[in-house]
Amino acid sequence: MPVTVTPVPCLSDNYAWLLRAPDGRLAVCDPGEAAPIAAAVDAAGGKLDLILLTHHHGDHVGGVAELVARYGAKVVGAAADAHRLPPLDVAVAPGQAIDVVGVPVQVLASDGHTRGHIAFHFPDCAILLCGDTLFSLGCGRLLEGTPDEMFESLHRLSVLPPETLVCCGHEYSESNARFALTVEPGNASLRARADEIARQRAEGKPTVPTTIGEENAANPFMRAKDVATLARIRAAKDNFR
Repeated sequence: MPVTVTPVPCLSDNYAWLLRAPDGRLAVCDPGEAAPIAAAVDAAGGKLDLILLTHHHGDHVGGVAELVARYGAKVVGAAADAHRLPPLDVAVAPGQAIDVVGVPVQVLASDGHTRGHIAFHFPDCAILLCGDTLFSLGCGRLLEGTPDEMFESLHRLSVLPPETLVCCGHEYSESNARFALTVEPGNASLRARADEIARQRAEGKPTVPTTIGEENAANPFMRAKDVATLARIRAAKDNFR
């Protein structure tokens, strides 16, 4: 791949994503805090060019100001959400193509968790930075959006190439797997994925990235056939303990 992507643990269960081009240029998506990102940037060469933001929540933008001050990085985020984001150098809209560390990136609408949420798809690198819209075996809570919006967003992501890496914002896989098994207990792909997640966490490893193909096979939210089904299982997940 012309660009590599690496999860950087932040806060209690967040992931920021560090992107590195062959020429050493670096970008980061959703830096919830500065210190772990700065450590990763310094270890990778010490120059951060770009900060990508999927949405405005503090656990995704909390490190932006410090990183901008330290590295002079430019900030990219949704024009529709600019009033709630840190100051943007590049305001983008769904459907727009941008350059990130030398490769083309498509900006995708991904409303549902919040309004104005966007995702970044790197078609030449099979990378999707999806924030809190799609998780391993889950999707984001509908804090501002509607089931219809989330259904549309997940469908938009589901048709990306199956090898696309799903780089999401949180380490939620264990709890998502437990819930998913209550929805589709007979899904062999889901059971295999749940076993893999248990092994990964026992070894202290991240469970992401996963892939679009894996999510289409095992994630009950991606597999929902209609809006009513997604709304029903999202409500059940909200009350799941």
